[in-house]
Amino acid sequence: MKKNLLLIILAISLSLSAFAQQQRNGYIDSEYILNNIPEYKEAQKELDRLAVNWQRDIEKRFASIDSMYKQYQVEAITLPENLKQKREEAIIKAEQDAKELQKKRFGKDGDLFKKREELVKPIQDRVFNAIEAIAKDRGYAFVFDVAGSMTIVYADPKWDLNDMVMQRLGITVRD
Repeated sequence: MKKNLLLIILAISLSLSAFAQQQRNGYIDSEYILNNIPEYKEAQKELDRLAVNWQRDIEKRFASIDSMYKQYQVEAITLPENLKQKREEAIIKAEQDAKELQKKRFGKDGDLFKKREELVKPIQDRVFNAIEAIAKDRGYAFVFDVAGSMTIVYADPKWDLNDMVMQRLGITVRD
């Protein structure tokens, strides 16, 4: 029984080893590729511009609310109770509106997210399609992205597909 189990494990190991040797793997650096696509750079500039403008608007609103609150604190002692309550409600409402705007602009599925989808996703799709075409044409089993959270301790440069992806996208890199 032990002999049969040992033979089965050995057979599986040899099969997996042979399969692994037949696989071709490659890697890309999506940050490198995207940063060399002019449309991507323009999209990033547009997103940055929108984010800065929206953030500036939100900061102005919070500064105005802060001003309203400081003014209220100064006048609170002389205001009748009904005016105090109206001012407090106005301050609370302004703060809620500012927070809502902040969430609308920068929150999950907010305006910035939607704009990024509109501007960047088509570019990312083109890159993915180029990678997929190269992988299929050249018989790669896996293509790893070394940008971001993927970590490869060693990568043989002969498997670097960045230049092929750039070429497929019609982009020349200027060093």
